[in-house]
Amino acid sequence: MPRTADKNLPGRHGKRLPAYQEHACTYSRTTRVFQTYRRTVVDALPLSAGDVVLDVGCGTGLCCGLLREKVGARGGVVGIEESPEMLAVARQNATRAGWRNVSLVESSAEDARIPERADAALFCAVHDILQSPEALRNILGSLRPGAWVAAGGGKWAPRLMLAANAYIRSQHAPYVRSFDGFDRPWRHLERLTEDVRVREVGFGGGYLMTARVPAGAAPPVRSGDRPGQAAADSPASTGATTSPASVSPATRAPRKSAITGAT
Repeated sequence: MPRTADKNLPGRHGKRLPAYQEHACTYSRTTRVFQTYRRTVVDALPLSAGDVVLDVGCGTGLCCGLLREKVGARGGVVGIEESPEMLAVARQNATRAGWRNVSLVESSAEDARIPERADAALFCAVHDILQSPEALRNILGSLRPGAWVAAGGGKWAPRLMLAANAYIRSQHAPYVRSFDGFDRPWRHLERLTEDVRVREVGFGGGYLMTARVPAGAAPPVRSGDRPGQAAADSPASTGATTSPASVSPATRAPRKSAITGAT
């Protein structure tokens, strides 16, 4: 069963989880075994050289390098992370690797401000963020119409797999504020997107979802800058955010939703 610790914090919607502070320095090492699964989620996201992609709840930046491989030096990766401890490790990793086109933003997903429309977004092991419609509306509103999104992480296995679900709970508990929606973590995201495809993996203990922002999607309504908001061009960034590549307006595709199972 693929399991990566959820890297997001509940922010103003709940208390801070201590694991994000306590495990920040060892997170990359202790979850290295799941890097293959992270790559699977990243590979599911259609990206082209020159694209700008948002890594929502980027944690220590374990997906940033994978995304950068796909968008190339002319593209850009914007990592959004609320935990200052996790983001500090991500900054160190980006600086050490010389990723000049990776920008890191300290902000909740609800409050993050991206100055230009991005081409895609990744939600890898960020269950609490996926349960926040406000966060999803803000992120999707920062994408161009027709942009692709990919999400992946843990979920409840079939009910009869009691031992598996007990293990899943123990592994995710330090990083998940609430298990609400853990049977269908993509439930809110699928309501805001189209061309939804969901594949269950790990005998039902994980999932991989891809979808597109509707071509006629309108930008989110903002009431002005709220305290605590951070933009991609803030001092928290490690590099400059590359402008999204020019694209022609996407043609709205029929809304679809499909779920398939796989081991």
